[in-house]
Amino acid sequence: MINAILVFNNHGKPRLVRFYQHLAEEVQQQIIRETFHLVLKRDDHICNFLECGSLFGGSDYKLIYRHYATLYFVFCVDSSESELGILDLIQVFVETLDKCFENVCELDLIFHMDKVHHILQEVVIGGMVLETNMNEIVAQVEAQSKLEKVEGLVVTGRSRRQGGLSAAPSRAVSAVKNINLPEIPRNINIGDINIKVPNLSQFM
Repeated sequence: MINAILVFNNHGKPRLVRFYQHLAEEVQQQIIRETFHLVLKRDDHICNFLECGSLFGGSDYKLIYRHYATLYFVFCVDSSESELGILDLIQVFVETLDKCFENVCELDLIFHMDKVHHILQEVVIGGMVLETNMNEIVAQVEAQSKLEKVEGLVVTGRSRRQGGLSAAPSRAVSAVKNINLPEIPRNINIGDINIKVPNLSQFM
């Protein structure tokens, strides 16, 4: 099972964080920091996976990572996952990002976080690998983008027909003014108590 997927830059700034098990916020931050330090100090010619049992409190956890330009893509997995299989999965994820963003860069991960998370959900969900075919993933992402555009056009068209949100306050005032209320008595006598009702028309 995949326990976490972390993407951070060469300075340790997280660009994508997804944990598939419940951990307190401070524990997550500690794992991110320690993962960065473990991966950063490794030479490029060393294999791309290492033991990390101390991070998750178990002996069978490992980090599998790839370094692309300014970004580290790190998958934290247990012993049931194949190291080479996860390396291929990271490659599929990065190539899919590259295809969806047309030459992906760090800024795409920062400014299009919702789309990045959607792409990741097409690849991994609940810590389990869902899809490894890049063409299928891209097709699903494009279909979702088209659907969002259509929904956006429908909402925009409806707002324009109704005069938009900016017209709402004036429409509300106009509706209140046009309500036909029965004539309110100006003086109400209850026993020895005399109540004078103000003229509401001055407030309209």
